[in-house]
Amino acid sequence: MSTGNAQTLHEPVLLAEVLAAAAEARRVVDATVGHGGHAGALRAQGAEVLGIDRDPDALATARARLGDAGMTWLQAPYASPAALEAVTAFRPDFILLDLGVSSRQLDSDARGFSFRPGVALDMRMGCTGPSAADLLNELPEAELVAILRDYADERRAVAMAKEIVRRRERRPFVSSDDLVNAIRAVLGARAGPGEFARIFQGFRIAVNDELGGLARALAAFRVALVPRGRLAVISYHSGEDRLVKQAFRAWSTACTCPPGLPVCICGGKATGTLVTRRAIVAGDAESAANPRARSAHLRVFQVNDEG
Repeated sequence: MSTGNAQTLHEPVLLAEVLAAAAEARRVVDATVGHGGHAGALRAQGAEVLGIDRDPDALATARARLGDAGMTWLQAPYASPAALEAVTAFRPDFILLDLGVSSRQLDSDARGFSFRPGVALDMRMGCTGPSAADLLNELPEAELVAILRDYADERRAVAMAKEIVRRRERRPFVSSDDLVNAIRAVLGARAGPGEFARIFQGFRIAVNDELGGLARALAAFRVALVPRGRLAVISYHSGEDRLVKQAFRAWSTACTCPPGLPVCICGGKATGTLVTRRAIVAGDAESAANPRARSAHLRVFQVNDEG
């Protein structure tokens, strides 16, 4: 078990599959560079890499490991105006998004992502803006319900939101124990790591506007790619994967007219093709060696030739 001070480096998920998708790429954006596992392998494959991360600690770690040769670095959320401008100027032929959090972030109690006892309710990837404690203590009940239902897939979202509001009226939420106790009050004493992980993940997604950022970035990244460029996304949450799947499917569909019309009236044109008809998932060996890979889904889209 991690002590919270571990310096274990994050094992890049689906690395072989990402490298295969980027086999011909020479200008690559790793928009969630983390510790640089994917970025380093992509550079070794012959690409110039723009590495982006909102977490200053992660970016510093990656830069210390990889140096500056063949690398350009940017600290920013990948969906921010600064990042989108940098990506467009870079003229990439491959963009990678590896969503979620890294092992180092989870292992660091100071970052507040874990449900280990006594950990502060922070969860901010970029160390700025409202924390998880702020959301739990300040959001209206209806917004808490939405987070629990939509981001944590919690069937008892209404009851849990009411319990959070009831508890914060007596004492503010400060540590992981406060949220764990609220979860157990609603789901029962047998609630364990699976439930905690799911609900903590839901609040992490809300704190970092992860689904909103993904929705904003996907179309911008597609436009930034050069002809025949590829966009690859590794997601770990059903909401993330659904957004990616729907976007890629829409971009690869020419006609968007309602079914039943005798002729096409939308004038639609597909902007590219699906490289992966179904999401690529980790094999048994990788899942056993790297538990984080078990929920990973990789989807790849390729933009059309020019014209």
